Amino acid sequence: MAKISNKGPTVAVLGAAGYTGRFVIPDLLSRGMTPIAIGRSLEALKAAKFADGVILREANIDDPESLAKAFEGAEAVIHLAGPFLDTGEQVVNAAIKAGIHYVDVAAEQINTQTLFEKYDEPARKAGIAVVPAMAFFGGLPDLIATSLMEGWDSVDSVEVMIGFDRWHPTKGTRNTLNRKAVGDTVFKEGRLALTSHAPVEKDWSFAHPVGDQPVLEVPFSETILMAQHLKTSEVRTFITKVALNDVMDPNAPLPKAADKKGRSAQNYVLDIIVTRGNEQRRAHAHGNDGYAITAPMVGKAVELLTSGKVRATGVKAPGDIFDAKEILEMLAVDHCTFGGVTPVVGATLTGRR
Repeated sequence: MAKISNKGPTVAVLGAAGYTGRFVIPDLLSRGMTPIAIGRSLEALKAAKFADGVILREANIDDPESLAKAFEGAEAVIHLAGPFLDTGEQVVNAAIKAGIHYVDVAAEQINTQTLFEKYDEPARKAGIAVVPAMAFFGGLPDLIATSLMEGWDSVDSVEVMIGFDRWHPTKGTRNTLNRKAVGDTVFKEGRLALTSHAPVEKDWSFAHPVGDQPVLEVPFSETILMAQHLKTSEVRTFITKVALNDVMDPNAPLPKAADKKGRSAQNYVLDIIVTRGNEQRRAHAHGNDGYAITAPMVGKAVELLTSGKVRATGVKAPGDIFDAKEILEMLAVDHCTFGGVTPVVGATLTGRR
């Protein structure tokens, strides 16, 4: 894990020239890290016009030797280049061989479950942590639910309500959808299983600006994450139909910057509800651009891993390996607004609107 800069840890970012990568690279720089921006084309990396101090390297995910060269000097890799069904195992294998921590942003269930099933022991032997789905989908619901369960050994259910007022997909999201790689695994009666029924539809009242919306049950990677470490009988995820209609529209535009931080105009409200008997705890998060909030999440993850403040090895869910409250408090400073029940960033109790 040799460093190639005296500015702090060096972190490889695979898929750096994509939409999410252009948030991740500045976040790493703000943490005093040296990013290695990796892509299939040096021309595309140069066109991204990253700040001085960013190392540019070309690599082919299907070529282990090129990945090994691209990872030289890095202490961790952030994998952004989906579909993860096609790229996840190649990159995690390269990370294990290089002995560097691995973090990805997969909303996909299939790859996330594969990492837990196949790579826990190899990661432990390599002395590294593998953290899948450290992103808006997967990691953020997992961290909030983990925080809400503080002091409770188990709960009856966790509900995840994802409210988007629109969803203009990136090229990576579009490729994932075309690959049909998200998955249809649910967690019910204390175990993971393929869903056996048509998606459930209902109405939900989100906070402003998403408001009242019909939602459809669609499981993402948080189902797999929560099943690994939260004691619950059931996990259910719903998302606004307007977002699904947008993302399935082949003519939907790419996200484009709408503020000085480069975030799109997309609004999100994420509601998490945990239930134990007749007791219930709720929290919500709201902000702009579900892709952009991924950057501080993966940035904080590699900061904690490379600093040695988190010393776990193996494949771990974000809520299992990190202090959920610490991550949420970091996000609350400049990236996302929280409300709900303590212990979520010290907020006061709010109910469903």
